[in-house]
Amino acid sequence: MKMTRMSTMLAGATALCAVAGLERKDADLLAEIKKSVGELGKDFEAFKDTNKQRWSEIDKKKSADVLLEDKLTRIGDNVDKLVEQKAALEKSLEQEKKEREELELRIERGEISEKGDHKKELELKQFNLALSAHLAERGQKQVQVDMKGMEDYKKAFEAFCRKNTLTPEEQKALAAGSDPDGGFLLPASTQAGIVKKLYETSEMRSICDVMTIGTDGIEGIEDLGEAGAAYAGERSTSGDSTTPQVGKWAIGTWIIDTEPKITQKLLDDANVDVEAWLGSKVGDKFGRFENSEFVVGASKIRGITSYPMLADSGSGVAWGSFGYVPSGASGAFASSSPADALFDLVGALKNGYLPGASWVTKRSVITAIRKFKEATTLAYIWQPGLQQGQPERLLGYPVNRMEDMPTIAANSYSMAFGDFRQGYQILDRQGMRTLRDPFTAKPYVKFYTTKRVGGGAKNFEAVKFMKFATS
Repeated sequence: MKMTRMSTMLAGATALCAVAGLERKDADLLAEIKKSVGELGKDFEAFKDTNKQRWSEIDKKKSADVLLEDKLTRIGDNVDKLVEQKAALEKSLEQEKKEREELELRIERGEISEKGDHKKELELKQFNLALSAHLAERGQKQVQVDMKGMEDYKKAFEAFCRKNTLTPEEQKALAAGSDPDGGFLLPASTQAGIVKKLYETSEMRSICDVMTIGTDGIEGIEDLGEAGAAYAGERSTSGDSTTPQVGKWAIGTWIIDTEPKITQKLLDDANVDVEAWLGSKVGDKFGRFENSEFVVGASKIRGITSYPMLADSGSGVAWGSFGYVPSGASGAFASSSPADALFDLVGALKNGYLPGASWVTKRSVITAIRKFKEATTLAYIWQPGLQQGQPERLLGYPVNRMEDMPTIAANSYSMAFGDFRQGYQILDRQGMRTLRDPFTAKPYVKFYTTKRVGGGAKNFEAVKFMKFATS
């Protein structure tokens, strides 16, 4: 009993040390954010001063000095760098705070133990969920793995990654998550690392609705109509018999894969953490691929820019298409009052979507917009986030930088504005699978890893686009 109590006390002390370490890391991140904010404020003021000089030169000489233009570009590039640096630091701080709060909560509940039972129970639950979906998909009998079975599976998976032969015990341990072609489910801890990497890489996931499912897709109801209403008399009805119409939308999932490879010699080295390496490489590749598909995909995952676009005068467009507002010039903003098109784009969105609305565009578009001013007050319509946790804003709404958005060109849709959480749905199919291939890329061993993901629009009036054209 004394030994158990001592072990619990030691585990609790270790956890408290971990909390203190996270707090120190938080303090360091806060200091870096504060420094970035200070530099950002100075550079933005320098940008405004230089732009003022530029306009003065244009008024006097009908053209800006080349050196002044170059200086403005360099300051703008540095502003972009600081904005993105601040956003990355704030994302890291948010993750650190979340980990610390979860750890503190577990200490308060008395869930910290020497063996980390709570964490293992959560991992076991995740593994069984993935396993159930994996087996159901193949019409196989579902099973529940216990703690020992999961630990045996993880050890066998490590052996599977390192070598091409397995002992009978290892083959038995992997049987629960196996396929006839030799593929195996990734352990829950590896999957969690990949998912975390996906969230860090794919910006669309942070602003859209994300759902994990156990089937090959989902369907929903489109409520597109409304009932009629009119005046009725004392002894008569209005005669209005309008009946609302409903439709159906469906989004499926698709297999995506990657093939990271590593030499057999390195795999044989006991110091190599194969699971961590695999999780990092797979997460990075899947994240970049997904983010591109969620924006521009057209064949399987439907990217948000792949749908038909129709000019929107403010009354909306036919369902199944997104509305757009023209910029006023082909492949550019209008030369006169260029900010007006941005105000028009905000005005095209219904009031109900404005509280959750944000901008999506790429860095080069923000660079052009940064020089725009509001006509009456002459205030810049783009503002950097000069406080911790405050993002850069355009006309008061947050900006999400996505380099997968189209580059400005004639008739391009390089900007979007709206509530993406209501407008776009991302689906994750439970479970990832890997197949060890030591043959096709000798002396490398490839790890063919697959997952299923889907995406598509679900509310076409929640997002509007800017078309870089005259009409």
